[in-house]
Amino acid sequence: MLPVGLQLYSVREDLEKDFEGTLKKVKAMGYEGVEFAGLYGHSAQEVKDAAQAAGLIPLSAHVPFVEMMADPEGTMETYAKIGCQYIVIPYLTEEYRPGCDKFQEVIDGARKLGEAANKHGMKLLYHNHDFEFAKLDGKYALDVLYDTIPADLLQTEIDTCWVNVAGEDPAAYVRKYTGRAPIVHLKDFFKSGHVSKMYELIGIEDDGKENKEEGVFEFRPLGHGLQDIPSLLQASQDAQAKWVIVEQDAPSMGKTPMESVQMSIEYLNSLK
Repeated sequence: MLPVGLQLYSVREDLEKDFEGTLKKVKAMGYEGVEFAGLYGHSAQEVKDAAQAAGLIPLSAHVPFVEMMADPEGTMETYAKIGCQYIVIPYLTEEYRPGCDKFQEVIDGARKLGEAANKHGMKLLYHNHDFEFAKLDGKYALDVLYDTIPADLLQTEIDTCWVNVAGEDPAAYVRKYTGRAPIVHLKDFFKSGHVSKMYELIGIEDDGKENKEEGVFEFRPLGHGLQDIPSLLQASQDAQAKWVIVEQDAPSMGKTPMESVQMSIEYLNSLK
């Protein structure tokens, strides 16, 4: 199996309370690396030291697009100092999404950010949700992004949950970007009926859609939802991925965030 990391957004409240201690617990669960989503007031050196003390590889980091664009060099320097190999555009606020005027700014900006990342020995990735599966001239916006920007400046971090939610086969989508998919996000979920407010589960107050009759949507530990995890692991290997990253945006099933990510790594270990 590929090495397994944890997207630390999954345990953000624990990190707020005890950054160093939480990293050590993550390592004790069996995770080999971490993907950051904020530094919780710590300097780059402090974060690097904390990861090293825990025995974790500081693999990558999610950094908001606008934050990166405000200071490309400074941002890249910070995360390179931590030791990250990858830096990731994690999410687009509504005005930057496909079909909106500022989506072209994302394409142009990603080129600049990719160049800045390369200069600091990192690679820029893009982490999708479902809104990138809007079509522009008959082609998914996500594919437009990757077709327009060369692979040496932008690689993929396919979020398999959101690909599935968008109605596509996540394993096939990972394979589509063989050689360009160094990290694959493993995320499980349960969905029933129409759900209009899914982004509230990831801390976004409103996704801009009307509130209709609500179904059920929740993120789940791996192996406890609708995803075919073994097929995603095989697809990741076929696509020459280097890592898989576990992410659970919000807990469910009456479990805490730490219990949830423990369940995910235990499930993955059961497949070996």
